[in-house]
Amino acid sequence: MSVIEIYTDGACKGNPGPGGWGAWLRFGDHEKELFGGENDTTNNRMELLAAIEALAALKRPSAVKLHTDSKYLKDGIQSWIANWKKNGWKTAAKKPVKNSDLWKRLDELVALHDISWAWVKGHSGNFGNEKADDLANKGVEKILGQIS
Repeated sequence: MSVIEIYTDGACKGNPGPGGWGAWLRFGDHEKELFGGENDTTNNRMELLAAIEALAALKRPSAVKLHTDSKYLKDGIQSWIANWKKNGWKTAAKKPVKNSDLWKRLDELVALHDISWAWVKGHSGNFGNEKADDLANKGVEKILGQIS
């Protein structure tokens, strides 16, 4: 089975503040760019939303390699989420998990696909990561009314 490459990123002007998310999907010769944003959000929410929107755009269960520069996203989905679910969406400190609404959506989408997660250093010249960063910033610009 061929693998769909996905690069995701989130951006925020202020934290919280206006934010954007971006995703660049590549499968063979095909590419897809996705971006959007929210008025009052955080960078972590935008990182999560980028992955959610990218996976939601897939039309069928797929093999995916998802690249992110967010350790919060990668560690959360690979390490922390199992205990959060087991503990009724509470942290080890018995506090509610931040962004649980998005973690739950992401968990549902992850279950549909065969995903390998890859962390990439942000702003280090990785083409896919730079593309996702540009798209996330477009999402912020759209929210701020700088593009339509």
